[in-house]
Amino acid sequence: MAHFDKAIDTPPRAPSPVHNFGTLAVHAGSPHDSVTGAVIEPISLSTTFAQTGVGKPIGAYEYVRSSNPNRDNFQAAVAALEHARFALAFSSGSATTATILQSLAAGSHVVSVSDVYGGTHRYFTKVAAAHGVQVTFSPSIELDIAGMIRENETKLIWIESPSNPTLSLVDIRAVASVAHQHGIMVVVDNTFLSPYIQNPLDHGADIVIHSVTKYINGHSDVLMGVAAFNSEKLNERLTFLQNAIGAVPSPFDCWLAHRGLKTLHLRAREASTNATRIAEALEVSPHILAVNYPGLDSHRHRHIALKQHRNGMGGGMLSFRIKGGKQAAERFCQATKIFTLAESLGGVESLCEVPSSMTHVGIPREQREAAGVWDDLVRISCGIEDAEDLKNDVMAAIERAVVAGKINGLNGFTH
Repeated sequence: MAHFDKAIDTPPRAPSPVHNFGTLAVHAGSPHDSVTGAVIEPISLSTTFAQTGVGKPIGAYEYVRSSNPNRDNFQAAVAALEHARFALAFSSGSATTATILQSLAAGSHVVSVSDVYGGTHRYFTKVAAAHGVQVTFSPSIELDIAGMIRENETKLIWIESPSNPTLSLVDIRAVASVAHQHGIMVVVDNTFLSPYIQNPLDHGADIVIHSVTKYINGHSDVLMGVAAFNSEKLNERLTFLQNAIGAVPSPFDCWLAHRGLKTLHLRAREASTNATRIAEALEVSPHILAVNYPGLDSHRHRHIALKQHRNGMGGGMLSFRIKGGKQAAERFCQATKIFTLAESLGGVESLCEVPSSMTHVGIPREQREAAGVWDDLVRISCGIEDAEDLKNDVMAAIERAVVAGKINGLNGFTH
């Protein structure tokens, strides 16, 4: 993966799916049990598997770290939904990132979008650098990529689209076209949208990754990551690292995530509908400075959403800047009745947080603000509750946060 002497040849793509997304979500990677006829796969908790002779396992499995029936089935399901030939599951989204970066040789260079997930930024700046991989960040990667590539050094372009937490979009095809001319692979973190709304491999990406913890599992009870791709050589390399490093998910977590994946299309649609309703209300509120949501026509990258997202959907995530600064942002998160103040996203329940003080607190202030992560920025993850209830909860909390701040200010208080 780390060495290329010429432009990348696109590997064979997965066959076009016969069925639509919802049917694939329910049935991909879900064979009926050949012994009992069970419609839902059993959980295979065994760590080791019997052999008929030395080096002759009875079936396809030897040891749970290397492979497991539940993991194989889950990986097959993700591959189908991402239009990929291969998928590999890891113990977390961060482990997925680490394994991909670990595949690069010392001295490699990576170009990344600036406003990445805080954990990804931490790995890039604190861990990757320690084993000789340097990462350069760009706030406008489509415009900057050609000038940022270092011949014979740059091995990877890292994209989040939408980005976390400012919901900026990247034209994947535009970046991939330039990267591939230089033999550079493109990774897209698709966590914020899920395979239902966006399939980056269809737009030229080489690897698509997810924090399965979020939308794919969707129930806030599994920690996992996954990578999907089409290259057989890449599959050999990352499968080796998956086993050698051992950052693999448990069979039970794979079973849970596979169960969650079966309703992904239903949850993603509802979350996107809810986020759209809230974003439209926020856009006309006098208490809001700015709304970041790619489902709005006013979003600066709306044209990309229309091209890359299913039916131009905006997804279930949005962020906004509230009048009153950091104090108002914190008051908002404590004033909601349905939204829970918590990190993470993509579950059936709605969550809110202040990135500058929570998920992105580890990024230096000047870098955060350059990427648009201001102290007054609130990020919300819309769940699948009733849209009207969620909208009313947000708007009432904004009133309480902003108006209370003004009243306290008049009375000489700051909190």
